[in-house]
Amino acid sequence: MAIVTGGGGAIGAAIARRLAANGARLVIADIDEEAARGVAAELPDAIAVATDITDHASVANALAATMDAFGRLDILVNNAGVNSVKHRVTLDDYPADEWSRIIGIDLDGLFRMTGPAVDLLGRNSSGGRIINIGSVVGVAAMRLQAPFAAAKAAVAHLTRVMALEFGPRGIVTNAIAPGSIASAVTRQLFYDDDGSFVEKAKEFMTHIPSGRPGQPEEIGEVALFLASEEAGYINGQVLCVDGGWTAGYSAIGAS
Repeated sequence: MAIVTGGGGAIGAAIARRLAANGARLVIADIDEEAARGVAAELPDAIAVATDITDHASVANALAATMDAFGRLDILVNNAGVNSVKHRVTLDDYPADEWSRIIGIDLDGLFRMTGPAVDLLGRNSSGGRIINIGSVVGVAAMRLQAPFAAAKAAVAHLTRVMALEFGPRGIVTNAIAPGSIASAVTRQLFYDDDGSFVEKAKEFMTHIPSGRPGQPEEIGEVALFLASEEAGYINGQVLCVDGGWTAGYSAIGAS
C-alpha cells in the first residue's frame, strides 16, 4: 500500500501507475484534488485525497484516510514539490516570499509528511519504504534556482539521515534525483517547437550524454525498483536518473 504525494502530476502519476501495475494499492495525495481524482480513476485500487503537505492537519487527514481505506502503509513516495519559472534570478535578487514558498513545500513539506508517516510504516513486520524525489540540481548546483537547489540538496542529505534513523526500524529510505524530465509544463517551456526557452533547451541538451530529456515513466521504473524486495539492502542512496547530466561535462564537440 503506497501514498504518492504530488500524485496528480506527471512524475507522481507515472510512479503511481507503475506501482499499481505491480499490485500496489494507492493513495493519490495532491493539493490539486481534481488531478488526483483523475489519476486514481485510472488505477484498479486507489483513492484520491486532497493534501497540502505544508499543513499538518491536511497531512493528518491524508494519513487517516489511508488507514481508513487500506488499514496499513508500506510505501511513502515524497514526490510533491515546486520550482519557480518566473523568478530565475541570482540569490541577491531572489524574492524572499518565493524563497519561503519553495523551501516550505520542497523541504518543510517533506518533513511534515514523513514524520507522522514513519509510525505507520514502522508497524509492518516487513518494514517499509520511503522514496524521496529530489533533483540533480540538488547534486550538481545550477544557477538562478537557489531555493530549489538548496531544498533538493537538503532532501539528498535528509535521505541519508532517514536511512540512519529509520533503518533500525526496518524502514529503508532512498531518493531519486531526476534530471530534466519532459512533462506538460517542461514541454511548454523547453521542448515543444514553440516553447518559451526552446533554443536554450536545445543548447542544454548538448551537455547531456543521452541527448534528450527523460520521461516520467523512467522515474516510475526506478521508484518501482526501490520499492521492491530486491532493493531491500539499498539504503540512504541518491540515484540520479539524468541521462548522464551529473557524470561530467559533455558538450558536443568539446575536448
